[in-house]
Amino acid sequence: MAHEAWGLWGDADEVGAANLITATEVLKATVLVKQGRVLSLAQPLSKKTPVPGHRGGLQHFMDRDGGDYAGGAKAKGGFQFAEDTVVMPVHIGTHIDALCHAWCDDELYNGFASTEINSTHGAKKCGIEKLPPIVTRGVLLDVAKGRGGPLADGESIGAVELASLAAASGTTLQKGDAILIRTGWLENQAGKLPRNVDFNNEPGIDVEAALWLATSGVALVGADNFAIEAMPFPEATIFPVHQRLIRDYGISLLEGVVLAELAASGVTEFLFVAAALPLVGGTGSPITPMAIF
Repeated sequence: MAHEAWGLWGDADEVGAANLITATEVLKATVLVKQGRVLSLAQPLSKKTPVPGHRGGLQHFMDRDGGDYAGGAKAKGGFQFAEDTVVMPVHIGTHIDALCHAWCDDELYNGFASTEINSTHGAKKCGIEKLPPIVTRGVLLDVAKGRGGPLADGESIGAVELASLAAASGTTLQKGDAILIRTGWLENQAGKLPRNVDFNNEPGIDVEAALWLATSGVALVGADNFAIEAMPFPEATIFPVHQRLIRDYGISLLEGVVLAELAASGVTEFLFVAAALPLVGGTGSPITPMAIF
């Protein structure tokens, strides 16, 4: 298997395609702000946020609340406060994958050994803390609109369709872009929450589409589904898009993005802003991406 981005930014690089976002890309993206609107593209997080069966859900504990004072806790000078603790997987709701999240043949992005990740210290290489804040041009490719409604589970999206959607909106993909793909999958889950979401069946891009995006020089690929790619996977493969984009091209994946309101706005180009939690050695992070236009 080819390793197209390995060594492109040096043998020690752990940032990957985010290197494509320079000051030039940031400045070009800022001119897209015309209306002063800011949209959050993140799912709300709570105990009801669905996760696949192999992950634990979110747990939320109040450490101090009004009941403590009602029960006799002292309030010096009348000052009172509340505090809470949250325990959750980093791959929950709207989240971003670090470059250490997926690999094959015992090698991570840029040829780092998979043994650099263990349960004691997390990821010594390509952890989520290595990903810089993302400020660049965002591009919405609204496949659901192009097909006249949300895609059915398992439907695949190819390179020709993505290219046609971009052309129809007058958009040419540029170096450092953040590409967001709307399939309608997340919107279809509204009536299934919180327990009946099927994480094993979804529409998404195929490997051909992933390679078209990667060779166009994009820095980030996101979608409104669970895994970016179509599931079930093609025969004799497992997460082929993850392998190619994360491992071979160093492109982080942004999953579970809320795109309905952005799609309704009619805007296809916007200033995209997002920053992962700098969890040292983390394989990903919950995130609040924003579209500003």
